[in-house]
Amino acid sequence: MTGFVVTGTDTDVGKTVFAAGLAGFLDGWYWKPVQAGLEGGGDADRVADLSGLGRGRILPEAYRLTTPCSPHRAAEIDGIAIDPATLALPAQRPLVVEGAGGVLVPLRDDLLMADLFARWGLPAIVVARTVLGTINHSLLTIAALRARGVTVHGIAFAGETVEDSEATICRIGQVKRLGRLPWLPEPDARSLAQAFAGSFRREDFL
Repeated sequence: MTGFVVTGTDTDVGKTVFAAGLAGFLDGWYWKPVQAGLEGGGDADRVADLSGLGRGRILPEAYRLTTPCSPHRAAEIDGIAIDPATLALPAQRPLVVEGAGGVLVPLRDDLLMADLFARWGLPAIVVARTVLGTINHSLLTIAALRARGVTVHGIAFAGETVEDSEATICRIGQVKRLGRLPWLPEPDARSLAQAFAGSFRREDFL
């Protein structure tokens, strides 16, 4: 097992919390190559707190952009041109890589997040909220990844149980249901580790 790309059906779907839980679960390394928005330190600082891993297991971002918006625009505001050559995967394994927003978020006009995933060759895990609209968003995300040759390892749900929606996505999308992370009102490393261990099976990530 070399690692996974963690992506979401949209922004704020629980992707960062899931990535932190997975990195801790695998006793691995975490990397978010492009951070757009630095208030509160960014996602790497949050993952350091939530994962239970040492700060040294949280790898530095390739780009830290000031504005919380699409990376292509955040880079433009900061006067930075994102260079794909700087986005090579780190060597550490097992590695959990968190994408920015959804799979079709642009890093620049000719490079979307899904294009970057295809270059890396890591299997992708899709994180989806169990809310109205998740069937459409999830199936579109899965289709966009597969259209670029990205292997979809499975889907992880976040939120309350909605059995019909979860089962429908997995059936139509022909994707493995990895589990569902319940909503944690104030997650910390201990509560996230307990919730993750109760919601997911280690063998599904090997």
